[in-house]
Amino acid sequence: MSEQSVPNIYGGQAVMEGVMFGGKHVNVTAVRRKNGEITFLEVPKQDKQWVKNLRKIPFLRGIVSIIDSSAKGSKHLNYSAEAMADDELEPEERARQKEKEQSGWSLSMIIGVAAVGVLSFIFGKLIFTLVPAIVEQYLFQNAFGSQSLHSLVEGLIKVIFLLVYLWIMSQTPIIKRLFQYHGAEHKVISAYEAGEELTPANVQKYSRLHYRCGSSFIILTVIVGMILYSLPIFSWDSLWERVYIRLLLLPLVIGISFELLRLTNAVRDIPVLRILGYPGLWLQLLTTKEPHDDQVEVSIASFNRMRELDAIVEKQGTLVDNVTAPSSLDPVKG
Repeated sequence: MSEQSVPNIYGGQAVMEGVMFGGKHVNVTAVRRKNGEITFLEVPKQDKQWVKNLRKIPFLRGIVSIIDSSAKGSKHLNYSAEAMADDELEPEERARQKEKEQSGWSLSMIIGVAAVGVLSFIFGKLIFTLVPAIVEQYLFQNAFGSQSLHSLVEGLIKVIFLLVYLWIMSQTPIIKRLFQYHGAEHKVISAYEAGEELTPANVQKYSRLHYRCGSSFIILTVIVGMILYSLPIFSWDSLWERVYIRLLLLPLVIGISFELLRLTNAVRDIPVLRILGYPGLWLQLLTTKEPHDDQVEVSIASFNRMRELDAIVEKQGTLVDNVTAPSSLDPVKG
């Protein structure tokens, strides 16, 4: 490795015209502005101790991690959306808005954006959990004598819904570019894990698919749910009982799927076992696109800035929120 023998494990997400990377001490989003400039949102990590403790508990840590990432990710996505909107303003209007803005993020703004992210995740999971069950019950109510077969068909309906939804979304220009940045994020992580110098040419050599991805988690929840709902101990006598059982089991489905995602990443270098991660990689063929060099540049900038700020914290030996260098850890910079 060029910098260390064992690389740290990093994750990220695509945002509008940019990429967010999460480090050990800070989350950084880089966004390409209309004038070509790259601006940053730099948010110190301030996890409570009880959250850190929950992240160590198998099965429960999956639920905590997903909710936490939904809350924090929505803030970065909101920043990128606001940057896009700002680029469309006339200079005079932009100046007027700047005068009205307060520096940084107020507590109410942070809580509001985080709540929207969590609620969006919960609502999306409910829709993709309950609608397939209701559709299957309506279409195939008397078609099978086994509830396990009903659960299998329900899972297939869920897969079809998911694939059709992602395909339709990927046809829109703005989502296509978002998926390109998603691919750029994966390429940068893969290049870093391989010990490559992070240049656009080097990064572009790597696959846009990665085992450790939220898309893989999505398809795992479908597979795990299909198996779990098919168990005889979870039988039902009516549609509402069927829906009720799905709701009760949803946290368990999320917890198991998260552990399986960790497992597939851990065994990805073992030839026989690496096939466990293939369903997630296949889904990423829809949720990622090949990025352009300028998009890879943004991803590299975000990753490098994140590691730079993490290094500052490690050198000072203090938590991010106690660092006395506001120029390095300004909540909103750019």
